[in-house]
Amino acid sequence: MTEPLLLGGIEAGGTKFLCAVADRDGTILAETRIATTTPAETLGTASAFFREAQRVHGDLSAFSVGSFGPLSLNPLSADYGSITSTPKPGWENVDLLGHLRRMTDAPMTLDTDVNCAAVGERLFGSGQGLDSFCYVTIGTGIGVGLLIGGAPHGGANHPEAGHIMVPRAPGDDAFEGICPFHGDCLEGLASGPAMRARWGVPAERLPADHPAWDMEADYIAALCATLTYVIRPDRIIVGGGVMQPQMYPRVRSALVAKLAGYDASMRAIDMDQYVAAPTAGSSAGLTGALALAYRTATRQWPMHWRMAEPFHANKETVDA
Repeated sequence: MTEPLLLGGIEAGGTKFLCAVADRDGTILAETRIATTTPAETLGTASAFFREAQRVHGDLSAFSVGSFGPLSLNPLSADYGSITSTPKPGWENVDLLGHLRRMTDAPMTLDTDVNCAAVGERLFGSGQGLDSFCYVTIGTGIGVGLLIGGAPHGGANHPEAGHIMVPRAPGDDAFEGICPFHGDCLEGLASGPAMRARWGVPAERLPADHPAWDMEADYIAALCATLTYVIRPDRIIVGGGVMQPQMYPRVRSALVAKLAGYDASMRAIDMDQYVAAPTAGSSAGLTGALALAYRTATRQWPMHWRMAEPFHANKETVDA
């Protein structure tokens, strides 16, 4: 008889926490959506949800969190498991894993929200069948997740490619940037809030022919060029609220110009396949968190899970 597994997962975002408990086959048994307010309130509500889920369904076998950051992911660090120097008010130096360990002694895994979304894309979306790819989100911030050799990249800590310095896009010499740490790093120039600060309205309200989109495409292409030169991924999946449909051809065209014909293998890239939209759905990060919990418990990826509405994170609460 196959040993039962009960998996807990959280997609911890700057505006909401998506929490779920699933069985070995990825079937959701309980879930909830929690507004991200103060650490005490948000984590307290999340812990109460998992305690109640365990009362109903049994003890968790493994638990995983995909969180906004920056995070301390090196187990040798004194602050391992914490959110560190985040601009999110009130969340700096919050011991995320330490708090959650109070409600379960199951093995825990912490990774970035973008790495978890990349895992979701690997299982069900645009990363299926790929050995190495990058997952980029352009929204409130800019994050990059890396899957290398079929697994999330770790190392001493997680990458922060959203904060690289890139050349200024043509015509964007005066804008100072909004990053509280670097000013005009990539996130400071090209995130959703940066677009609003530069143009005076949210990105989604700009018409498709507004010059903002060519400028934005130039910055995203600069990131993609850097990832191409450094990682040489099989694909770069780009999502997030800023990535309107009209952006993809603009980014591809700008990337071709930036690569400038260098290296025959780069010239052979099919850009329509190389720069792709995510297709694993809005709950890919929660999917990835639960998949990481499964891998923690079994040392394998849950390749038997199916995409057909595996998670229902848009609903408030679902109990079996």
